[in-house]
Amino acid sequence: MSELTLFLIRIAYLAILWIFVLSAISVVRSDMFGARVPEAARSPQPRGKERKPAKPAPKRRGSPSHVLVVEGANAGERADLELAPVLIGRGNDAAIRLDDDYVSTRHARIAASGDQWFVEDLGSTNGTYIGSVRLTQPTTITLGTQVRIGKTILELRK
Repeated sequence: MSELTLFLIRIAYLAILWIFVLSAISVVRSDMFGARVPEAARSPQPRGKERKPAKPAPKRRGSPSHVLVVEGANAGERADLELAPVLIGRGNDAAIRLDDDYVSTRHARIAASGDQWFVEDLGSTNGTYIGSVRLTQPTTITLGTQVRIGKTILELRK
């Protein structure tokens, strides 16, 4: 092989190595600090005016009222569904903050549509499961349905 060929192979190898290192740093940064929200997605709030909380829908008899951590390091922690959508993850903005190495910063969300409740995976690394089925789209859940996030199991309760 000529010296020029060896030199080009070394440069290509070095470029690929740097791409790998920078992508690894990017993944670690986004896991530690969360994903960036574009400026257009943020809702500017005028100064001096408080945003009024949305009026909760009237409760139906037999409908769930909260999400409860059943198993895992945070067993017993709960979040009221009146504050829906409920964000679940390791981040500070999560309604249910889980201390689990297998949970992403913004892992999943539980939200209502009409009188049905849905769980949605937010692009987490390790996934969100109902039973042994990994969620790929928002999925309906009912009272007592066990949702597994990492080593933690959550349920809708009255």
